[in-house]
Amino acid sequence: MRWALVKVCLAVTVMVVVAFAVPLGLVVKEMARDRAFSNAEREAAAVAPALSITTDRDKLERVVASAGADSGMAVHLPAGDARSALDLGRQRAADRDIEAVRRMGRASTTTVAGGSTLLQPVALGSGDIAVVEVFVPESEVTNGVGTAWAVLAAVGIALILGSVAVADRLGVRMVRPAQRLVRGAHELGEGRLGARVPEDGPTELRLAAVAFNSMADQVVQLLANERELAADLSHRLRTPLTVLRLNAASLGAGPAAEQTRAAVAQLEREVDTIIRTAREAKPQTVAAGPGAGCDAAEVVRERMEFWSALAEDEGRKWRVAGVERPVRIPVARADLAAALDALLGNVFRHTAEGTAFALDVHNGEDALIVLVSDAGPGIPDPDAAMARGRGSGSAGSTGLGLDIVRRLAESTGGDVRLGASVLGGAEVRIWFQLDGRGPVGRGHRGRVRRRRSGKPVPSGLDH
Repeated sequence: MRWALVKVCLAVTVMVVVAFAVPLGLVVKEMARDRAFSNAEREAAAVAPALSITTDRDKLERVVASAGADSGMAVHLPAGDARSALDLGRQRAADRDIEAVRRMGRASTTTVAGGSTLLQPVALGSGDIAVVEVFVPESEVTNGVGTAWAVLAAVGIALILGSVAVADRLGVRMVRPAQRLVRGAHELGEGRLGARVPEDGPTELRLAAVAFNSMADQVVQLLANERELAADLSHRLRTPLTVLRLNAASLGAGPAAEQTRAAVAQLEREVDTIIRTAREAKPQTVAAGPGAGCDAAEVVRERMEFWSALAEDEGRKWRVAGVERPVRIPVARADLAAALDALLGNVFRHTAEGTAFALDVHNGEDALIVLVSDAGPGIPDPDAAMARGRGSGSAGSTGLGLDIVRRLAESTGGDVRLGASVLGGAEVRIWFQLDGRGPVGRGHRGRVRRRRSGKPVPSGLDH
């Protein structure tokens, strides 16, 4: 399209330049010729008064000299005069041409070597006709014509180059957005879901870019929702699986008990596989829309009631605080419950029976902080624990529990921090932003606050 537009503009401009420059050049040439012969006519007219008075050679020579014609003028007297036919000057025109002008009685031009001559008839006092010949050199006829043609050619070339440049810029303005749109479509088709197209250029292409970006956002959102749903639902199965595993551990010995424990372990492995597969190459999702939210205190009380039964079976001391008053946060109820189950499940999965834990809720003016702490050995490497999709290496760790919690906090503009708790073990601090701000930027994502502790490190954490 770009080169086609350039070619069309080039052809049109060349035709316009030729249509105007050639006739204008011919006019300039004709004007130069007319100017030269007009000067010759004035020179011949300067001699005419003297010829009408006298034919004396000396006097005519003085007249010719005063006219400034030098050797370019000749005066031809009639053949019947007492003087010769070539009275003065150098004859360049043919005799027949001179006689033809004398006979017809009107001026004429003829071509001679080196230029042209003007033959001007002049009536003498005797009634005869003399002919004044004025030589017009070719250089005088073409004087200024070459310069005029050069100027016209330069102007024409400048117009052509200018039109090509303008057409090229216009072509780029139209073609480049189309190329970006094509490239973006190819990238999106190849699975690069972050491909977007700048929304600029002509109106039609700008609207096409807007539509493409909207479509790409919808595709990313749909894929993200599907993957998140599959991963989160699968991860929520970890809670009942933990209960099954704990109950299976208390069945004692025997074939049935071993089969039950093996089935539970196999089910955990399958769930882990589903989670990892669903979360692989997961695109970013957007925060929950306006109006979404839940009562965090109510959800915390509900989940602690569930986990307290398991805590009593294992002889764990537990504590919950800060849930006396309702606290609304901008996250879905199911998402908050899944995040709390992931953290509390980590406590039961990676600490010994009898290890105490606590869940504290601190409500501020613009933020809600949820602390999940335990009396276990602590966290060996906070950076590795927060690394997206990386498990601890222990059995039953998918590396997605803390990732679910972090994404939930960041969807409100908050974050997750790891450190040592006052109980002597690990502490996970979740900060939920309450002032309605969007998700944090990439530089804020995954921020971890380390705490120094002299406690031993644990064998693993579902992060």
